[in-house]
Amino acid sequence: MSEPKPSSPNADVATLRSPPKHVAIIMDGNGRWAKARGLPRALGHKAGVEALRGAVEAARDLGLTHLTVFSFSTENWNRPQTEIDALFDLLRLFIKRDLARLHKDGVQIRIIGAREGLSTDILDLVDQAVETTKDNTRLTLNIAFNYGGRGELVAAMREIARMVEAGKLKADQIDEAMVSRMIWSADSPDPDLVIRTSGELRLSNFLLWSGAYAELIFMDVWWPDFTRESLEKAIDAFRRRDRRFGGLGD
Repeated sequence: MSEPKPSSPNADVATLRSPPKHVAIIMDGNGRWAKARGLPRALGHKAGVEALRGAVEAARDLGLTHLTVFSFSTENWNRPQTEIDALFDLLRLFIKRDLARLHKDGVQIRIIGAREGLSTDILDLVDQAVETTKDNTRLTLNIAFNYGGRGELVAAMREIARMVEAGKLKADQIDEAMVSRMIWSADSPDPDLVIRTSGELRLSNFLLWSGAYAELIFMDVWWPDFTRESLEKAIDAFRRRDRRFGGLGD
């Protein structure tokens, strides 16, 4: 599917839906961006970090309340160790270099994903970022790191099972609202819009529960080339969607 086209200047503004408040992005295409330029994959990931900085600034300026980005999936452990090490180094660099600025700009950082398998220094860094920015309210930046949608659901089910075993919960008390409270992303509202870059047409195990009714937009742009205009186009396309949530709509 091609990148969303900008709206016509003669479009009836009254027909537009409200803009999304929570946008989630599968940041895909760093490696292919680098390959097309004859560069190492690590430099593609570095360029992707620069695109992330721009996306956070654009999200803040465009009035989003939440931005969730898929940074490192549980499946990414299957990549070469050199690439994994480069991705972890970039997370370290991003937090060390950007934390003060994000905090000053009112951005709250949250990390969603499993802690198992992460080194102590990574855990200390992400905990520092979360603690430093916990009271900020301008924009919540959820970084999905060591994250997988199925793993998120398994973790929620295990916690619910423990409550049942302990006699704190009866099976017939389990409902969708309870599952929503147990998932890693429970502190954020469900995403309105999920964007995937690079032209791939799949969710790749991302936000399987909370994204159940999100609008999906697939863009033919590698993540390092994603700009403020790209985000604006996606939001414009979202506002022209008829969201029925299983009903008949307007």
